[in-house]
Amino acid sequence: MTVPLLDREGVFLLQKHQRTVHHLDLVPQRPILKLENVEKIYGRGANQVQALRGVSLEVMPGEIFGIIGLSGAGKSTLIRCINLLERPQAGRVYIDGVDVTSYKGKSLRQMRRQIGMVFQHFNLLTNRTALRNVTFPMEIAGVPRAERERRALELLSFVGLQDKAHRYPAELSGGEKQRVGIARALACEPRILLCDEPTSALDPETTKSFLALLKDINRRLGLTIVMVTHQMHVVQAVCHRVAVLDKGQVAEVGPVTKVFSDPETEAARRLVKEAAVGA
Repeated sequence: MTVPLLDREGVFLLQKHQRTVHHLDLVPQRPILKLENVEKIYGRGANQVQALRGVSLEVMPGEIFGIIGLSGAGKSTLIRCINLLERPQAGRVYIDGVDVTSYKGKSLRQMRRQIGMVFQHFNLLTNRTALRNVTFPMEIAGVPRAERERRALELLSFVGLQDKAHRYPAELSGGEKQRVGIARALACEPRILLCDEPTSALDPETTKSFLALLKDINRRLGLTIVMVTHQMHVVQAVCHRVAVLDKGQVAEVGPVTKVFSDPETEAARRLVKEAAVGA
């Protein structure tokens, strides 16, 4: 049964159970997401490109985990391997200790309901209102109409768009479209939220507002968030830990403050230097 986000007075129910996630809280727990020696290759022969080379990562429950790297580092490929939109040729993907790498059909669909995704370019259905975009994944999941519309309205209220429920994407700003994307990603109550360059199409002020919303979602719902970005200030603003991806390999992993203040690898130092030049 779906737990309502709001009570009859419009108060967010999960506020009663909210807790702030600290990195030290995460250490003793089992990873909610684990990648083990993941490899991804595109093309054949002379046109072959190895996008991922033996990538291994662990993400803890309730963590905001950043994956950062330059263009072409393999970031988007990696995040799409997590929910198996891309199939790795080698390696394993574990969700809460379960190997899901070979999942297909019904088991794959059920697994994906545990993983919401926010896309770089919103990926909203242009012929559907904000409300109908949010109800869409619940339609696929077979949720009754009354229940999915109630939950969609609650989610739009949660992201601050209750007055835009019947607007079409063309009538929304970039920031509003991304908030609809978040509401849609939360519709099936996922345990993990994947964000693929979610701020790259947003202006600085909208980016700040969007990141505040992500932190609020993480704090209130305890939702694990994995964010791919090339923007260091985004990682610094919201992430607990970060992995630096370089040419399809993990160059460095650690707490955000440690990686950015005292980088151990050339790839991380290069990112820090470029961010300083662009500041």
